[in-house]
Amino acid sequence: MAKRINKIQEFLDEKDIDALLIKSKTVKKWMNTMTGSGCQVLITKEHGYLIVDGRYITEAKEKEHDLEIILHNPHLTGRNYLGTVEEILKKENCKTLGVEAYQVLVKEYQEIEKLGIEVLLLDQEIAHLRIVKEDEEVEAMKKSIAITDEIYQKVIEHIHVGMSEYEISALVQYYSIASGAQQMSFDTIVATGERTALPHGRPTSRKVKAHEPIMIDFGIQYQNYQSDMTRMCFIGEPDPKIKEIYDVVLKAQLAGLSAIKAGAKGKDVDKAARDVIEAAGYGEYFNHGLGHGLGIGEDGEGPTLNSKSETVLQEHMMMSCEPGVYVPGVGGVRIEDDVVIIDGVGVPLNKTTKDYIILEEK
Repeated sequence: MAKRINKIQEFLDEKDIDALLIKSKTVKKWMNTMTGSGCQVLITKEHGYLIVDGRYITEAKEKEHDLEIILHNPHLTGRNYLGTVEEILKKENCKTLGVEAYQVLVKEYQEIEKLGIEVLLLDQEIAHLRIVKEDEEVEAMKKSIAITDEIYQKVIEHIHVGMSEYEISALVQYYSIASGAQQMSFDTIVATGERTALPHGRPTSRKVKAHEPIMIDFGIQYQNYQSDMTRMCFIGEPDPKIKEIYDVVLKAQLAGLSAIKAGAKGKDVDKAARDVIEAAGYGEYFNHGLGHGLGIGEDGEGPTLNSKSETVLQEHMMMSCEPGVYVPGVGGVRIEDDVVIIDGVGVPLNKTTKDYIILEEK
């Protein structure tokens, strides 16, 4: 069941670390092993272990065949899973242990220090393990994104004047789960009218009016991999000011897509899109980075596309490209695609049109 054990062990050799303790759901999903709160993974240079409490032992025996399963019983030992970790580290003569910095609470870290080994807090080093996708990961992402396109088409068929943002969000949720999604990638963003000036506007009871912008930003988790797409639609012809903004954002988005290629730095891709928006006089209204990494990514994923990113893009990196302009009191526009680098070039995977989506007034 578990995957990528060798990749983690190569990482341990490279960093000269004897063992790595994995607690995050994201990395456990990436490894395709058990993700419950009572399931901890310990990888040493020679072996891999799945440490579980009694709630998970039956499922672990049924599903996990690549990691050695070890049951720990805190009621008998008086210690949590770290007692088992200590036994393994002593058995394998480990002197250093890497832990995920963003997963360990202060109290737990203090307990780990008492194991008598050198503890190394790892952050971006762990995320970097996932930054270049394998072929099967790219295929999983393609499926997730294709389903996302289909969901959007189903949702917009129902949008009408007088429908609330809550109702639109509910449709997104319904069609996502009905289409096979495990869950949503994040809380769905639905904003209409002047509320589209809020980049992360959550749905409200506000009702849709004719001719105003409708922003829907959502993604699904399918086979553990997450999509993320933003599109704008309108009931009837959009207001001229919003059309002007839309045209600028689309031009910027296309410039950003063209700049995504192997060897480019994240900050240069961001600049390609940002220059278009600034030249049009809307620079102050583009107030976030151009994109972020995609994958399993519940705890964040690389690469990052923003004005400070020094990350050099590589083959099979996956990222969003999502410039936006948000003018308070007027409204905003964001257009977002999911992109993978194939044969050195950024390829947008979304098929939903970026032309004006004009819905029938009804």
